[in-house]
Amino acid sequence: MLNRIATLIREADNIAILPHLSADGDAIGSSFALAIALAGMKKNVKVYLEEEIPSIFKFLPGSNLSIVFAEETDIQFDVAVALDCGDMDRLGKRKGIYDRSKATVNIDHHPTNTNFAQYNYTDMKASATAEIVFSLLKLLDIENNKEIATNLYTAITTDTGGFRYSNTTSHTHNIAAELIKSGVDVAHVSEKVFDSVSYEKVKLLGEAINVLELMEDGKIAAIVLSRAIVEKTGAKEDDFDGIINTAKNIRGVEVAFMMRQNANGEIKVSLRSG
Repeated sequence: MLNRIATLIREADNIAILPHLSADGDAIGSSFALAIALAGMKKNVKVYLEEEIPSIFKFLPGSNLSIVFAEETDIQFDVAVALDCGDMDRLGKRKGIYDRSKATVNIDHHPTNTNFAQYNYTDMKASATAEIVFSLLKLLDIENNKEIATNLYTAITTDTGGFRYSNTTSHTHNIAAELIKSGVDVAHVSEKVFDSVSYEKVKLLGEAINVLELMEDGKIAAIVLSRAIVEKTGAKEDDFDGIINTAKNIRGVEVAFMMRQNANGEIKVSLRSG
């Protein structure tokens, strides 16, 4: 199937790339890497985002090939590629772009993927969607330059928690090694992704620690952030990334969850276990 997708892309002229809404490092890095590669093939390519690029990923090359989707458009693409997206709902307002495309592709690594496209490729053994994009670029005979490699490395290192999570495999490390050979500045990526936080996130972390509770003899950790707490800190969407790990990392905790209220009143729940 990945070969068929490569052929489809090779024959297309106009290509849209759509990562999931609230895009994380894997979604953005995979999308930008693929977009840069396709632009190098002289394709008309655009990455449609649902929101602004999170501040910690603004250093990634390829943002010039992206746009934040604002309103419905009648543009029809030859191929629309959904990346790191488990189902159609995760496309948000951009469903129309996907539906109108002549061919739809779905590339993902999550076991819950619903295979919603005409061409679906899900590899549950991959630590990140970026691993699949890495393989796709090889099929397209594209050599990794520093820009592509930086995006793919960032995508992989974020989805593996800096190669600490159980989804990290020997294949993951082999890919990382090849990306580093292509020019990735590992220290720069690590500083931007793991060692640089906003003042608002520091305040948010303090509030999260204050409300953190342990239950079931310390096996469950809970963080509940009211809208008042969120507004007090001035935290933005990407400031919430990693906050739940503070609870999960407590010795003895097996499951951690965080609940927070969005501006529209919806409750968003994050869960970590294992």
